Amino acid sequence: MKDPKLVSFSPMFHWTDQKIRVHVAHCVLALMTARLMVREPDHAEMHMSVRELVSTLAGIEESVILFQGERGRPRARRMLTEMDPVQARLYALFGFEDYAPKR
Repeated sequence: MKDPKLVSFSPMFHWTDQKIRVHVAHCVLALMTARLMVREPDHAEMHMSVRELVSTLAGIEESVILFQGERGRPRARRMLTEMDPVQARLYALFGFEDYAPKR
C-alpha cells in the first residue's frame, strides 16, 4: 500500500475530511483493481506481481503518425508499438483489441 510507483496514499493535497475520504477510496479502488487484474494472468499460468503487470502493460504504447496528403488537412494514423510475446499475450488476455485503434 505504500508503493509510490503503483498506488500510494500520499502526498495527499486535501484539507477537508470528505476530500480525504474520497482520495482514500480512489486509492483503495485502484489497488483492488490492480490485484484483480493479476488474477487473469494467474489463471492463464502467467504468474506476475502487480508491479510486473503494470510495467509490462505500460510498454504497450500508441503512436500517432501525421502525414500531409496532396491537399487539405494533414491525416493522422494511430498505431500500436510492437509488442513482445508477453505483452501480446496480456493484450489478448485482457481483450484490449476492442479499445485499440482499428487501422
